[in-house]
Amino acid sequence: MNTLVRHRRITIAGIEVFYRDAGRQGAPVVLLPHGYPCSSYEFRNLMPRLCDRWHLIAPDFPGAGYSDTPDDFDYSFDGYAAFLSSFIDALKIDRFVLYLHDFGSPIGIRLAIERPASVVGLIIQNGDIPYEDALGPKYADIETTWTLPLPEMKSALAETVREETFREEFLNDLEPDLAETIPPDLWKLHWSLMTPKRKEIAVNLIAGLKENRSWFPQHRRYLADHQPPALIVWGPKDHYMPEKSARAYLRDLPDAELHLLGGGHWLLETHLDQAAALIRDFLERVHG
Repeated sequence: MNTLVRHRRITIAGIEVFYRDAGRQGAPVVLLPHGYPCSSYEFRNLMPRLCDRWHLIAPDFPGAGYSDTPDDFDYSFDGYAAFLSSFIDALKIDRFVLYLHDFGSPIGIRLAIERPASVVGLIIQNGDIPYEDALGPKYADIETTWTLPLPEMKSALAETVREETFREEFLNDLEPDLAETIPPDLWKLHWSLMTPKRKEIAVNLIAGLKENRSWFPQHRRYLADHQPPALIVWGPKDHYMPEKSARAYLRDLPDAELHLLGGGHWLLETHLDQAAALIRDFLERVHG
C-alpha cells in the first residue's frame, strides 16, 4: 500500500500554491484547509493513515506555509474562500468531505455555502464555531481589542504575532504530559516562515474575526438547512474552543456524531490514532 504524501505546486491566478497530496486520482476526496498559525503541515500525519481509500488534498493558503505571498491578494476569510474555490476548480474536484479546523472553518464553510451540493460531509475538529455563547475564554482577550480604533486594535494584535505566542497557540490548554508530545517544529517552523508581510496578513485576519461575526447566522443556517453528515471529533483542552463549543454544533446538527478525546486544539498531534480511526469509520459510511 502506497502511503506516501506527495508535495506539489500549482499556479492559480498567477500565485504559486504549495499543496500536499496523498491517495490515488479518482478516489473520493477529502479537502483539508489548514488553520492559524499553521499550514498544510498540520495534516502531514493524518494523510498517510487514510490515503489507501481516499484522496487527501491539503493546500497552503497564500501567505502561509510554502505558498506565495502576493501583494494584491485578498487576505480575508472571503478572499481565502474564493481562493479555495479556485483551487478545487483547478484540480477538477467536484465532490468532497470537508475538514473544518481553526480558521479553516470560517473559510471552508463559505465554500460549503457557495457549493452545498459538493459537500458530502463535514469533519469538524476544533473549528471556529458560529455560536457566540459557546466560545472559550481566549476569545474574550481578542474581543477586548474590538472597542479600540482600528489602528490601535491592529497594533495590540500585532503584539500577539511572535514566536512565543505561536508556542502558546500550539500548547494551548494542555497539561504538561500532553504538552511534551507537541513537537516544537510546529512553532519553530511556522515562525521561521513569517515575514513582515505575513505578520501584517495575520494581524488583519485576526482583526477580521470581528467582521466574521456577521457570518455566524449564515453558517448556522447552512448547517440547519442542509444537515450535512457530520463527525465532530474534538479536543476539549482548548482555551479557544472547549467542550461546550463542540456541543453547540448539536443545536443545528442534532444527528452529528460527537466524540470528545483527551487532547486539545491540535488533536492530530496528540490523539492521531483515535482521531484517524473515527475519521476512517465516518468516511467509510458517507464517502466510501
